Amino acid sequence: MTNPISLKSRLASRDIVLAPGVYDALSALVAEQAGFEALYLSGASIAYARLGRSDVGLTTYTEVADTLARICERVALPVIVDADTGFGNALNTQRTVRGFERAGAAMVQIEDQGFPKRCGHLDGKTVVPVGEMTGKLKAALDARASDQTLILARTDAVAVEGLDAALDRAEAYLACGVDALFIEALRSPEQMDAACRRFADRIPLLANMVEGGKTPVQDADALQAHGFRIAIFPGGTARAVVHTLQGYYGSLKRHRTTQPWRDRMLDFDGLNAVIGTPELMATGQRYEG
Repeated sequence: MTNPISLKSRLASRDIVLAPGVYDALSALVAEQAGFEALYLSGASIAYARLGRSDVGLTTYTEVADTLARICERVALPVIVDADTGFGNALNTQRTVRGFERAGAAMVQIEDQGFPKRCGHLDGKTVVPVGEMTGKLKAALDARASDQTLILARTDAVAVEGLDAALDRAEAYLACGVDALFIEALRSPEQMDAACRRFADRIPLLANMVEGGKTPVQDADALQAHGFRIAIFPGGTARAVVHTLQGYYGSLKRHRTTQPWRDRMLDFDGLNAVIGTPELMATGQRYEG
């Protein structure tokens, strides 16, 4: 599906883009129906939902590409996709960018962690040399077929080398010609301001809000006031779903029926309305003999 909304032109505005985390076509569809203008396909949430595992580098290129393609076939919103480390070296990164672009990505995020990578808000991360990362970013930029497919460079160096080194890394990544920057796990509003002072007037900056993570969670308006132009809440969706499932399954086990939970769930027709079953059936009837 061709996205009718250009993320590139949207980011020319100072008004922040609020992108919720999604992990499959159903979560993407519900987010679209809620009125968001962009989505963030979280690698961590794919690990949670598809593997039931932590975000420690277990997901693969093909798993993310398949999930991305299914989302972009179902919704029209631009999707920012987490490509982890590019799933290997510069050549792997080129394959990743080409595949994600074909699948419909509007923006591809590549980070400078060593392998095995892990969630940006877990301890024990490592980062690759700056030269290795800039090589990957140049490979990514060369691989894309359209300049409407944006490349987002993420650095995890704050936790490993400190803020100043992370900002210097971001400067080197900006010099490669990337379209946006993501300085992960900033520790305080002061660090957020420091990043924005250095970069916000030159390139869109992304802020990552993780409930219980390293960065203070702020609302999108506050993040815009700092100078950020993209705000993502990537794993909140999975955390909300798991919390709901714990209650639902606990109630079913305890009461041996879903009746006590009925006011907190859709019925059969309600879910079919969300996913467009009546429209799908009507389309099928047009082709019946």
